[in-house]
Amino acid sequence: MKYRTLGRTGLKVSVITMGTFSFGGRGDFAMVGNQGVDEARRLVDLCIDNGVNLFDTANMYSLGRAEEILGEVLDGRRDQVLVTSKARMRIGEGPNDEGYSRYHLIRECERSLKRLRTDHIDIYYMHEWDGKTPVDEMLAALDTLVTQGKVRYIGCSNFSGWHVMKSLAVSERDRRPRFATQQIHYTLEAREAEYELLPISVDQGLGVLVWSPLAAGLLTGKHRRGQETPKDTRQFAGWTEPPIRDVERLWDIVEVLVAVGERHNVSAAQVALAWLLERPAISSLVVGGRNEAQFRDNFAAVDLELTNQDRAELHAVSKLPFIYPYWHQRNFAKDSFCAADLALHADYAEE
Repeated sequence: MKYRTLGRTGLKVSVITMGTFSFGGRGDFAMVGNQGVDEARRLVDLCIDNGVNLFDTANMYSLGRAEEILGEVLDGRRDQVLVTSKARMRIGEGPNDEGYSRYHLIRECERSLKRLRTDHIDIYYMHEWDGKTPVDEMLAALDTLVTQGKVRYIGCSNFSGWHVMKSLAVSERDRRPRFATQQIHYTLEAREAEYELLPISVDQGLGVLVWSPLAAGLLTGKHRRGQETPKDTRQFAGWTEPPIRDVERLWDIVEVLVAVGERHNVSAAQVALAWLLERPAISSLVVGGRNEAQFRDNFAAVDLELTNQDRAELHAVSKLPFIYPYWHQRNFAKDSFCAADLALHADYAEE
């Protein structure tokens, strides 16, 4: 395993994070997985044995059951690893059962701590934007949790660029804790984060964790053009995230992933993960798995080194439209680009 410093903090995290999205199997999460305590323990043990030190969960995963399972599995060795959780999503029918109010955030953090059998959460993510709660109220509540020692670091997830920057500005203005990291969706198929979120991360010193780095399994090579959806997948069960806007482009990407993998004698999944690990500001990839073989395959991506030819082929098949204002900046400002600009522009220099 390899480790990276999370953004501009001093925290070292493994480049592979174990996701617990499949723990519990309650409600719609049953389409993803239904791992109970015994199965979860085997997979957590495997991850720890392979150097994983970061475990990701959320209060909404299987309505809290994922946190309960992770807490039970880590009981007695909690101090050996880092644990993240999240809040914001609706977790009940009441008017205050979602959002970033002080009431909701403090209550949900305390509930998560009980389920996780711990006295602190290492990284507490704001799971989605809440445009109805003032940012200063959200950050004040997080300041309380940090001051009380219940949270070590804070982060955001699924924010747009202006949401991130507004939050960072309020943190500076009010002298509140600032986001140390953001957790985003970013894959060869979904490269939109390159427009704003990656440049912001480089510029502001945010570590980036990537959720669903294999696009819910669509980039593993198991799904192929013209073939029926495999029965043992979440897509067969009816899961629809992430959305695929151009299916033919997806299959083109998969074909290149498979071809590059064959050159290196590795899986398409390893190629997709290795590509992400080379991207700017990336700290760790949050991976889940239904069995040990999937995790072992993902671990191997850490040591895969892509060639310039590999990178060129992967970029050519997955590149995004070079939209405004970026084409204008390339035409008139490229001589003054900083590292954050190049998080986008470096790949499109010859476009």
